[in-house]
Amino acid sequence: MIFTDTHTHLYSEKYDADRKEMIARAQSKGVSRFFVPAIDASYTQKMLQLESDFQAAIFLMMGLHPTSVKANYQEELAHVHQMLKKRKFVAIGEIGIDLYWDKTFIKEQQEAFQTQIRWAKERKLPIVIHGREAFDEIFEILEQEKGADLKGIFHCFTGTHKQAIQAIDYNMKLGIGGVLTFKNGKIDRFLHEIPLENIVLETDAPYLAPTPFRGKRNESAYLPLIAEKLAAIYQTDIEQIAAITTQNSRDIFGI
Repeated sequence: MIFTDTHTHLYSEKYDADRKEMIARAQSKGVSRFFVPAIDASYTQKMLQLESDFQAAIFLMMGLHPTSVKANYQEELAHVHQMLKKRKFVAIGEIGIDLYWDKTFIKEQQEAFQTQIRWAKERKLPIVIHGREAFDEIFEILEQEKGADLKGIFHCFTGTHKQAIQAIDYNMKLGIGGVLTFKNGKIDRFLHEIPLENIVLETDAPYLAPTPFRGKRNESAYLPLIAEKLAAIYQTDIEQIAAITTQNSRDIFGI
């Protein structure tokens, strides 16, 4: 049984004391494929070191996270572009729009998002979208960029049924993580209406740990807890969830 964590920040400083052991715990639970999103230039070297240390298990993305879009965003975008020219990545992400914390740079976030989508399309790469309090703004840009060359994952999807359908219509899989296990998560109410072929598993570790670890440091080892909840929703077994969601990740990333 192979689980795929399509979104995990394994380079986070929260793992500096026990990274090797933490990854080993995940692998012992069947989580053997780790897709690692970028945030900004300050983490690039740690990401490359992670790949060097754990090799075949690690798949790196490159991109500028919307909460890192500040006054120097053009420099950050230039770094992303340089890295994309220098070597291969499996996706451009995580990119998107986040209006939860700060709306100061909304125009710059929109520009950075659209620019990176176009880079992905040029390179025939998927995108991994981060969205918070910004569904309308994200869909507005996806509408402009839609087509056969646009595909990816809507990471940490917590929207409505209507928004789920809309995301899928733009060739996005829904990234389902720990929120699914929360009592107030809400997506469990309609997820059974979404074909399982549109779902991938993720942890967003070290954030959003599933129940019963909510509020604590998340780990990729907790991915099976999300899969168990998904199996209950779809009235199937966890082996089927692992197989289908891993195949879905292969369909997106080509790996």
